[in-house]
Amino acid sequence: MTIRVLLADDQTLVRASFAMLVASAGDMEVVAEAGTGREAVELTRSARADLVVMDIRMPDLDGIEATRLIAADDDLAGVKVLVLTTYDTDEHIVEALRAGASGFLVKDIRPAELLDAIRTVAAGESLLSPGPTSRLIARFLRAPDTATSAVGGPDVLSERERQVLTLVARGLNNTEIAETLGLSPLTAKTHVSRIMGKLGARDRAQLVIVAYESGLVIPKVV
Repeated sequence: MTIRVLLADDQTLVRASFAMLVASAGDMEVVAEAGTGREAVELTRSARADLVVMDIRMPDLDGIEATRLIAADDDLAGVKVLVLTTYDTDEHIVEALRAGASGFLVKDIRPAELLDAIRTVAAGESLLSPGPTSRLIARFLRAPDTATSAVGGPDVLSERERQVLTLVARGLNNTEIAETLGLSPLTAKTHVSRIMGKLGARDRAQLVIVAYESGLVIPKVV
């Protein structure tokens, strides 16, 4: 199955570089390129993209608002958004995750890592690097406006599910969770799915937000 990718970045050279890289992979193709956030939303609809690689800082409509519009559109329910950030200077990544992004990348990522990230997010996993995630949430999550879009909290979970949620929030994938807890990967995946159902979370990125906002996981301030 070919992953249909839309590239959204206001820098033409960056888009061209990413487009060449994506085109080199046999399991994905670039179906559109957008230079503004509003154009990204429109092209996501018209080009029937599976995944959007979204820059945050763009004219007309920034990547956060563009992500929010894509996530709120029922016709685009299956579209994943992978946000680009320079997390040392960009303070909006948590808002992007809340808006519906399934993860984020740092702009100086290695080419092979970008392709792996696209595959990971397209497959329904979240891409949340433990170090940057912890630092970002430590700095920006506990602002006054921090209501999560999930409907439940960790108190509705079993002890095992709370353990799994904690590991998800630390950035572990299903295989790593299984190894840590002595489970099979399928059992770990089942736990994650049940947790998402109980909390009303859309994806693993929302689970991270819930875990940190509820205090189940306390980020280390670096």
